[in-house]
Amino acid sequence: MSGDAWWAGQQNVVPNDNHFAYQLRLLSSAVGIVLGRVTYEGFVETWPNMTGDVADKINSLPKYVASTTLTATTWNAEVLAGDAVDAVAQLKETGDGTLVKYGNGPFSRALVEAGLLDELHLSISPFVAGSGESLLSGIRTTAMDLKEVTELGNGTVVLTYAPSR
Repeated sequence: MSGDAWWAGQQNVVPNDNHFAYQLRLLSSAVGIVLGRVTYEGFVETWPNMTGDVADKINSLPKYVASTTLTATTWNAEVLAGDAVDAVAQLKETGDGTLVKYGNGPFSRALVEAGLLDELHLSISPFVAGSGESLLSGIRTTAMDLKEVTELGNGTVVLTYAPSR
């Protein structure tokens, strides 16, 4: 399965070389990937079966999963012990590179509220789903500064924000 197969489920998003180059740039300094349980479960069903530069990078990195219900993991992953937010803070202190967090949900909100977010990359594609969870719903107000706008083609842009300090 190639890297293109993952995109097949992304409604109306047709990737091009820019999409994959962007992901490789994002992952270039990564020393690990941080995931909530739901995102981990979705990723572990897809990514281990894929090949290509992006898939190879994602598959090779250690994964750190926030969960109170998982008892076992595969795919080079481990459940964060104790309080997941504290565990990510410790990973950030000891790491020589970046941690990339994929997904949206309670764990993402907790990381933002703990001040552990260095950048937020919002990918906006030209389709409307009409339903779903709000981005970081329930979070207290957090001021952000726009750092970069990346056009990927096919109408998709990525907005990169950093918390105002």
